[in-house]
Amino acid sequence: MNILLILAVVFGTLVLVRLANVAAIASKLSEENEEAEQESANRWNSIGMLTFLIVGIITMFYLINAYSPLMLPVSASEHGVTIDNLMSVNWIVLFITFLITQILLFFFAFKYKFNKNRRSFYFHDNNKLEAVWTIIPTIVLASLIVTGLREWNDITNKSDKMDGLKIQIYAKQFDFTARYAGADKTLAKTNFRLISDANPLGVDSSDNSSADDIIAKELVMPKGAEIELVINSRDVIHSVYLPHFRVQMNAVPGMTTRFSFKPTMTTAEMQKETKNPKFEYVMLCNKVCGVAHYNMKMPVRVVEMAEYQDWLKTQPLVFPAAADTIAPASSSATAEMMSTSTTGTN
Repeated sequence: MNILLILAVVFGTLVLVRLANVAAIASKLSEENEEAEQESANRWNSIGMLTFLIVGIITMFYLINAYSPLMLPVSASEHGVTIDNLMSVNWIVLFITFLITQILLFFFAFKYKFNKNRRSFYFHDNNKLEAVWTIIPTIVLASLIVTGLREWNDITNKSDKMDGLKIQIYAKQFDFTARYAGADKTLAKTNFRLISDANPLGVDSSDNSSADDIIAKELVMPKGAEIELVINSRDVIHSVYLPHFRVQMNAVPGMTTRFSFKPTMTTAEMQKETKNPKFEYVMLCNKVCGVAHYNMKMPVRVVEMAEYQDWLKTQPLVFPAAADTIAPASSSATAEMMSTSTTGTN
């Protein structure tokens, strides 16, 4: 179907070119007045400009309406609501600017087409006009930038004051791994020199906190909990991207990046919201990190706290051999696992 459409466009363009050549030859043969011919061409070009404007605007609004169902659903995080509102304000400003400039551009091309009986008026400058179109855009853009920076700083500074669940997200070509703390509520330190097939995250086994650290190949979060993602990369720059939570942060080799947020909708609730019983959250890599970048993803689930605690008990330890040396965690300790300390990183 796409090939047929491309061929139709190509052949249609060739036909129009040939028709234009035939019209030019016919004009020469008929010995029409060149000035009259130019005036006719200007008139048709101006009508074409106005037609393009009308058809273009109608097409734009039609496509917006037709493809809006494919946009992301309502945000599933607390801060995402503010981000969506900021995006809406940005789109409103862009649409107003776009419509004003395009309508003026094509209307002027129509209204002020060449007319031998009309003479243009030249003036060197207009200070008032230049002040208006400089000051107003400056105020609007500065307001958008300052508002966006304020919200971004609020999101990224939460890690200094929050007391929530810390989860390490470890990225490498071409997958993600999640690490949770055990009953001691502390993630053990890591070191890239300790990375091996048996210890892919380089967790320091000499750290007493490592004995009950949990490893998982899916990201499961309790609804309503403060989440801090502690993000590391093993090889190249990746990007932890959770579109439904409006979360994105680079995973950079040799350093630790963080992102804090609070999930507000379970997977089941989002399935009802989207009217899609098969809906699932997903974590994607949003950097072109290699040949299998397109396939680098991790399943994500948001559940109620009780289900989260049950799931955590079923996950394997980073060092399974240490399981026999760990005393069973009490139910009260398990319930407190939302409060985890920061991991050490290489």
